[in-house]
Amino acid sequence: MRAVVYTESGDSSVLQLVEREAAEPGPGEVRVRIVRAGVNPTDWKFRAGGMGELAFPEIVPGQDGAGVVDAVGPGVTDLAVGDRVWTILAQHTRPGGTAQEQVVLPLAHVCALPDAASYDVGAALGVPAVTAHRTLTTSEDGPSRLAPGALDAMTVLVAGGAGAVGNAAIQLARWAGATVITTVSSDEKGVLATAAGAHHVVNYRDGDTAARIRDLAPDGVDIVVEVAPAQNLRMDLQLIKKRGTIAIYANNGGDEVILGVRETFSTNARFQWVLIYSVGEAALRAAADDVTAAVADGAFGVGEERGLPVHHYPLERTAEAHAAVEGGAVGKVLIDVTDA
Repeated sequence: MRAVVYTESGDSSVLQLVEREAAEPGPGEVRVRIVRAGVNPTDWKFRAGGMGELAFPEIVPGQDGAGVVDAVGPGVTDLAVGDRVWTILAQHTRPGGTAQEQVVLPLAHVCALPDAASYDVGAALGVPAVTAHRTLTTSEDGPSRLAPGALDAMTVLVAGGAGAVGNAAIQLARWAGATVITTVSSDEKGVLATAAGAHHVVNYRDGDTAARIRDLAPDGVDIVVEVAPAQNLRMDLQLIKKRGTIAIYANNGGDEVILGVRETFSTNARFQWVLIYSVGEAALRAAADDVTAAVADGAFGVGEERGLPVHHYPLERTAEAHAAVEGGAVGKVLIDVTDA
């Protein structure tokens, strides 16, 4: 089988296409023939050495993918050969990710892909959708699971609604019944956020962002899904309701934040830090089940019409796919690994 690997940290040129023997699944494992693989920012950050030394001598990148089960290990009864699936954290704690034709994974990191969903959708779930789910389900007065009606009467503010996680947060929050406000940096991105389902879009480069959001939500917002805390946390504190949650999943725009103690504790709000790689297994499974339900309901999609343009690269051009994500491509970068 073909696989993309790297054996040293560096830019995308360290990625090499090689031939490898397909592994056999062990107890509690399945082997998936990957049709489509997703590329996330952490894929190139791991490859570039930004997360520390390489954990294995040879690594196949890629946490997210979608494909078909082509072998099952002893004791596996929940999935069968021929089942369509999507993956969660395929390369986390393991050397082999989704940028290869066949990958062996524990059953807990493989989810059934609803029949109506494309492989593009399946490969775009994983890191973005599970992260978004986590940001929406940790509030004191909010739900721990998502379903239609779970966020009724709640207002969610999504920073960066044209990004992959922002897009997922909009789609999931809208599915769960929230009123969704999002911020973007351009009118073009505003069109994408609206397509994702946002009720209100605010271009933060145009006027007083906090005032405009306060006009839309006079009583404040229940949840903030935050991508740029260094730039936005002071504004978030002006907008958050008492006992609300500011869920922070990235550090766009800076690594350090200075906050006044009094202005912060008076809100009774919580700061929820979200990193999918250390989320507990129970929370991962809950997210996987809820995201799958949203997909089955037709509430989660990809493409321009859902606010997430898709960019395809063949497996042999994985280095270009990584470079596109590193360069800030708007939308979702996918790798075509095998034929459907």
